Amino acid sequence: MDILHIGTRALRQPGRRLIASLLATALLMSGCSTPMDARKDARYQSHAHALDRPATRPVRSLSSFSDSLMCMDRLFRDAQIPTTLITSKQIPDFSGRVPVATKDMIITAISQMSRLSNAFRYVDFEVDIARQDTVQNLTTILLNNNQIRLQRPALYVSGAVAFVDQNVINNRFDVGTSASRLETGYSRDKSATIIGMELHLGDFRSRTLIPGLDSANEVIVGAGGQGLDLAGRIGDYGWQFNVGRDYTQGSGAAVRTLVELAMIELAGKWARVPYWQCLTLEQNHPDFQRQLRDWHDEGATAVQQALVMKSLRSGGYLTTETVKLPVNHPTVRAAIAKYQADQGMVVNGVVDFMTYERALRNYVTLGDKGQLLRVGWNTGNTEPAIPSVADGQVTAAPTGPALGAEADPLHLNLQIENLVADKTVFEQGTQIFLSATVSRASHLYCYMQASQGGMIRLLPNATNPSSLVSANQTVRIPDWMVPSPGFVLDAGQPGEEAVMCFATGEDVLPRLPENMQAPGLAVIAGMSGMDSIEAAFSQATEGGMPFAKQRMQWRVTPKRVVPVAAPAPAPAGAKR
Repeated sequence: MDILHIGTRALRQPGRRLIASLLATALLMSGCSTPMDARKDARYQSHAHALDRPATRPVRSLSSFSDSLMCMDRLFRDAQIPTTLITSKQIPDFSGRVPVATKDMIITAISQMSRLSNAFRYVDFEVDIARQDTVQNLTTILLNNNQIRLQRPALYVSGAVAFVDQNVINNRFDVGTSASRLETGYSRDKSATIIGMELHLGDFRSRTLIPGLDSANEVIVGAGGQGLDLAGRIGDYGWQFNVGRDYTQGSGAAVRTLVELAMIELAGKWARVPYWQCLTLEQNHPDFQRQLRDWHDEGATAVQQALVMKSLRSGGYLTTETVKLPVNHPTVRAAIAKYQADQGMVVNGVVDFMTYERALRNYVTLGDKGQLLRVGWNTGNTEPAIPSVADGQVTAAPTGPALGAEADPLHLNLQIENLVADKTVFEQGTQIFLSATVSRASHLYCYMQASQGGMIRLLPNATNPSSLVSANQTVRIPDWMVPSPGFVLDAGQPGEEAVMCFATGEDVLPRLPENMQAPGLAVIAGMSGMDSIEAAFSQATEGGMPFAKQRMQWRVTPKRVVPVAAPAPAPAGAKR
């Protein structure tokens, strides 16, 4: 008790605060000298699995020229541009300020321009030892052992990020006040940086850059910020308050825009097609996606879902009955997922901004003064208008098709890919190449009628057993890009031959007559002519199922006999 009494008296002396602080510090240091028990933090650590996941869904990288790339793909297909092998050099950035994978962006742009047309195929071979991976090492081993053969590309892409001029313009504004107990400050700044890229197209055979096939473009990325500072004192205590908001436009998206624009220009100039038609799409307006984002953020969720549902109805993904179902209904989620897959998006089955943006791509256009207007889908049926902004004024525009409006039909595009002027006549024994494309994911069936009347199902078959095909993806008949295509399509006996393909929204093979369910690439018994096949499909798709068909027909002529020259007579006196 005496010791406790003395200690208590000591703490009551003027230095008691200092002594208490020293004791607390000593206790803390003694506790830190022993290791912590990780087992006591197990419950806290268990939350890491959930918190480690991203908080937002991934989205597809779309730029101002994503639609232009698809337009170029269709343009190449219509122009019947043959497949060309192409490769690319590494695209350096000498400024060191844009560390992005520019070469991979070029590969993606080339791929997106070749989905339907197959205009380009990229040769992937890396000569830089530091960049070689397992696939490259195996390729080198097989090349050295003559077990693999690489095709030589015809073209290659060369270039660089030419310059990055940072803070070309930079505005700053700072103001503040000071008093005995209050200090305030306000700051604002904004700047612009220019990124330039130059790409060229070269002839791989001679390693020379082709004159005129160049692209030199620039893009501006901006940054800005605002800040407010407050500081003051209340008695012996001080306080501080700081708030700010900033934005910085990324260099990655800017470089992707430059790459896609450059590849459209280079490929269009090389193929000699009117590529500028694909660069004047209204969706390439720089304010397009920003305006859509404003509409999305300012609008009600129910309105956004209704617009997307009507768009899906217009595209044939929903029917008049299913469009009335809740957005979370399994049927509706499946339709949204199918639409997202057809549009090349990340499939999640929900109406997010990316789905909203893609659905309204055909809903927004420019006015005669360059302003953005909201217009309806071109179906001829409209509902009461929804306001939109034009020149700062609120105007009205149709909202799109009514719930009962007729949906866009399923489209099937069947073409003969032989590089000949006349595709209606083929000599006996000529190999024939066809391709088919559907406007949305569907089931594809193709049949051939021989000149003698026999009917054969080409697709699906044992090599390609699935009838389901993706939207806007070329199906080659036969697939001449694989080592073992499964079958070869040759012009047979002289006469008339035809190939007809059918696209349906569902798998109708079980609904067809029993003789038509025979294995592929075999003669179908009981069928005499393409009309009987067409009649069977028409009956199987009754009831409003999406259905499309197309026929290609040609005439087979006898194989020409090349006369063999008679041997020259032997000279007089010569022995035979």
